[in-house]
Amino acid sequence: MSTKQKTVMIIEDEVDAAELFSEMMRINGFRVIKMFSSAPAIPIIAQEKPDLILLDVMMPDISGLEVLRYIRREPDLAGIPVIILSAKSMPTDIKNGIEAGASVYLTKPVGFLDLKQAVEKVLKTS
Repeated sequence: MSTKQKTVMIIEDEVDAAELFSEMMRINGFRVIKMFSSAPAIPIIAQEKPDLILLDVMMPDISGLEVLRYIRREPDLAGIPVIILSAKSMPTDIKNGIEAGASVYLTKPVGFLDLKQAVEKVLKTS
């Protein structure tokens, strides 16, 4: 009996970072959807309902925190774990991310093991 491959959506405007996170997730057996802008990601999130979202805060169009608040307001999407991956590392930034509904807040640069552990943690509790 095969289990359905889990899907992770990566919303990251920096191409190199998005590629790095994608590769990390593929190594861990995920199907990856990459978005380089947050506004077009919103309808895709609703359509795909990924098992996990990796989300950057600083985006060129809509802030990652606004995307996160949208996800948490939508009953069909509210249960999706969201890991924030951000260069914003001040305690107030982390607090704002958690208050907006992040499952985990990681500051860049993000190491492979840290990301792997965060993914395992949120998928275990979701």
